[in-house]
Amino acid sequence: MNQRMLVTLCCLLLAWTMAAQQRTETLLEKNWRFTKGDVADAMKPEFDDTKWETVTVPHDWAIYGPFDRNNDLQNVAVTQNLETAASVKTGRTGGLPYVGVGWYRTTFEAPAGKQVSLVFDGAMSEARVYVNGQEACFWPCGYNSFHCDVTPYIYKDGQPNVLAVRLENRPQSSRWYPGAGLYRNVRVVATEAVHVPVWGTQLTTPHVAADYASVCLKTTVEGAGQQDVRIVTEILSPEGQVVAVKDNTMKINHGKPFEQNFLVDKPQLWSPETPYLYKASSKIYVDGRQVDEYVTRFGIRSIKLVADKGFFLNGKHRKFQGVCNHHDLGPLGAAINVAALRRQLTLLKDMGCDAIRTSHNMPAPELVQLCDEMGFMMMLEPFDEWDIAKCENGYHRFFNEWAEKDMVNMLRQYRNNPSVVMWSIGNEVPTQCSPEGYKVASFLQDICHREDPTRPVTCGMDQVSCVLGNGFAAMLDVPGFNYRTHRYVEAYGQLPQNLVLGSETASTVSSRGVYKFPAELKKHAMYDDHQSSGYDLEACSWSNVPDEDFALADDYDWTLGQFVWTGFDYLGEPSPYDTDAWPSHSSVFGIIDLASLPKDRYYLYRSLWNKRDNTLHVLPHWTWPGREGENTPVFVYTSYPEAELFVNGKSYGKQRKLDAKTALSLKEKDALWLQRRYRLMWMDVPYEAGELKVVAYDKDGRPAEEKIVRTAGKPHHLEVVADRMQLTADGKDLAYITVRVVDKDGNLCPADNRLVTFSVKGAGTYRAAANGDATCLDLFHLPRMHAFSGQLTAIVQSGLLEGDLIFEAKAKGLRTGKLILKVAP
Repeated sequence: MNQRMLVTLCCLLLAWTMAAQQRTETLLEKNWRFTKGDVADAMKPEFDDTKWETVTVPHDWAIYGPFDRNNDLQNVAVTQNLETAASVKTGRTGGLPYVGVGWYRTTFEAPAGKQVSLVFDGAMSEARVYVNGQEACFWPCGYNSFHCDVTPYIYKDGQPNVLAVRLENRPQSSRWYPGAGLYRNVRVVATEAVHVPVWGTQLTTPHVAADYASVCLKTTVEGAGQQDVRIVTEILSPEGQVVAVKDNTMKINHGKPFEQNFLVDKPQLWSPETPYLYKASSKIYVDGRQVDEYVTRFGIRSIKLVADKGFFLNGKHRKFQGVCNHHDLGPLGAAINVAALRRQLTLLKDMGCDAIRTSHNMPAPELVQLCDEMGFMMMLEPFDEWDIAKCENGYHRFFNEWAEKDMVNMLRQYRNNPSVVMWSIGNEVPTQCSPEGYKVASFLQDICHREDPTRPVTCGMDQVSCVLGNGFAAMLDVPGFNYRTHRYVEAYGQLPQNLVLGSETASTVSSRGVYKFPAELKKHAMYDDHQSSGYDLEACSWSNVPDEDFALADDYDWTLGQFVWTGFDYLGEPSPYDTDAWPSHSSVFGIIDLASLPKDRYYLYRSLWNKRDNTLHVLPHWTWPGREGENTPVFVYTSYPEAELFVNGKSYGKQRKLDAKTALSLKEKDALWLQRRYRLMWMDVPYEAGELKVVAYDKDGRPAEEKIVRTAGKPHHLEVVADRMQLTADGKDLAYITVRVVDKDGNLCPADNRLVTFSVKGAGTYRAAANGDATCLDLFHLPRMHAFSGQLTAIVQSGLLEGDLIFEAKAKGLRTGKLILKVAP
C-alpha cells in the first residue's frame, strides 16, 4: 500500500469515527438495581442500593408471582360486558402482585459536550425519572414511549451519572395484567447541539404506481438557530442500493421541518405478502461539518378507503384477517423479548393472519418493527379509557392533561412504519354514550389528522344504539364495531361512510384439548372445571362464534374484515370465569393458548385465511374411556371443500361445505346451519376406541389428503420438540419446546396432566414454562409444570457463548425426553 492510499484510508477511518461519535445510542440493560416498595431518598446519587436485587432490563417484577386470589380483588360491574350490578372479580388482572411501588437504579456514561436524552419504550407506570438526584421528567401512561432531555442534569466532569426511576401501579388501575416495572427498553441518546430529535422525521409516499413512486421526507432539526443547515439524503432500496439522492441547504425554515422530495423508479411495494423496506439516510451538515446522521426506515405502499367497496392496499381490495393482542408474552410476562414476539407472529403468519390490533395500548417498538419486516398490517390503539372511568385508578385520571401528549408520542414514533395502516383512538370508552362524546372523539381524531394526514382513524365501539343516535360513529373516518354482528347491516344503512370494520370480533371461548357434550351453540356456558369447550361453539354473552364474522366478510363488500379477540390467551380477564371464580386467572379467548400451543380454532381460521397451504384438522381427540357407544361429534376444519369420515374403517359418509344460499335454507331446522358453510360436522358418531380417519377431497372430487387420530394407550414417554434447533449466542434468543405425554407409538395422551420437571445444561438457561390451563397456579419461572391435556411448553434461553444447550424433561413413570440445541454467534 503506497503512502497516498494510506493517508486516504486514515482520513476515511477518521471521518467514520467522527461520524460514529456524532450520534450514539446506548441500551441500558445490565447492572440495574431493583427493589419493591417505596424508599425514601432512593433518587439521591449517594443512596446505598447494594442490598437491592440486581436485574436486567426489560424486567417485569410481578410475573414471578405468587398467584393469589387477593392480588387486586375488584368489586365492580363490568359495564362493557353488559353487567349492571357490582360483583367480586377474581383473577381479573392475572392474580399476580403487580400493585405497588418499585424503584430502579443504574449508572450511565454521557459524552462531554453532547445533548443527552433518555428514551423509555415503556415503564409501568406513573414513571418519575431522576438523573443525579434531579427529577428529569414524569410520564404517567405505562404503555407509551417517552423521552427526557437530561442535558442540564449531566455531570460535567465525566463521572458516571446516576439514573433512578420510581414506578407505581395502583390497585384497580387495569382490566387485565399490565405488567410491572421497566418492562421495555431504556436507551441513552447523545447528539451534537444541532441534531434531529427523537422521532424527528415524517416520511410519506404521496404517489404510488408501478412505474414510479414519490417520497416526501420532512426532517426536524433542532439547535441550528440562524445557521444554514445542509441535509444530504440517500434513499436505499431493500437490497441496499442507492435509488435517489437529494442535497439541499436550509436557509431559514421558520420553525417548519426541512422538506425533501424524491422519485423512486419501479418501486417494490410493501404488503403482507411482500414486506419490502427502504431506508432514508440523512446526513446533517453545519459549516461544512457533519453533525448528525438519522436513518428512517419506511415502505412504499398506498392505502385507500372506498365507500360501499372497502379497504384497498396498493390498489387491491382486501379484508383484514386480523387479531387483537394484549402485550404480555404469557409465561414471560410483560418484559419485551424479540424472539418471543417473533414466535407469536410466526404462528399467526402460518394461520393466514395479516393484521394486528394493539389492544388496548401503545405497542412496543420491537413489535411494530417486526410487523414491518414480516408483513402484518397494524391498527395502533392508545386508550381503553378517556375522561370517564372504567377502572377506579385508570387513565381517566390523566386524560385531560395527557391525552394529546400521549397521542403525539405514539403518532410521531410510528407514522413512518409501513405496517401501520390505521389509528384507533379508543376501545369501548364509556364516553361514546355521552351527548358530548363526539367532541372528545373529534379532538382525538383531529390530533391524528394533524400529525399524520395519511391514515384513517377508527374507534372500537360496542354501544351501537348510542353511537348511531348521537353522531359519534358518523364523525369517524372508519366506524369500528366490537361484536354486535346483528347490527352491521343496520349500521351500514345509516352511516355516511358506507363501511363497517370489525374492530373486535368473536370472543369465542375454548380450552385446548377440552370438549363438552353435547356439542351445541352456547352463550356464557360455565362448567365445574372452569374450562370451555374446544368445539368452538361457545361465546360470551356479548359476543359470537367465528362463523358469523366469516359470513359478514364473505357476503358484503363494505365490511372491511375483522380483528379477532384474541390471537393469544393473555393474563387476566378469565371470562366467563371472572366472578368469584378463582383460580381462573387468564383468558380463554385466544386462538392460541398461553403456552403458545394452537387450539382447534387456530385451524378453523387457517382453513379460510391461509391461501398458500392446505389445512386438514380433526377434532376431538379419540381417547374417551367410559364413553363407549356415546355420541361424540367429529368436526373437521379444512381448506378442502369435502371430506369423508371413517371410524375403524366404517364410513360415516361425506360432508361438503355449503354455499350461503343452501345453508340459509336450513336455518329453521338446523341450529348449526351457518357453521355448515365453514366446518364439516358429523354430529352422530358413537365413540369406539381405535382409529378415526378423515379423507379430504379436492374440488374435482379426488382424494387429496387424509388425517388419522388414534386412541392412545398407556402413557410411555415424554416427546420433546423445539420450534428451532439453533439459537443466537446473544443471551436473549429463545426456543419454545413442546413437551407431550405420549404412548409407545407416539399418540398424545390427552387426559394426562402429570408434573414434569426440566433441566438445562450447557450454553443456555431455563427461562419459563406454561401449559395453557387458565386455572393452573404453577409458577412460570420454576423448572417444573403440570401438563394440561397432555402437553406443555418449556422456554429456554441462549447464553453468550457458543456450544450445546442440553434440555431434559422428566416425569414420574415416563421415559425422559431429551433435546440438544446449538448456540452459535
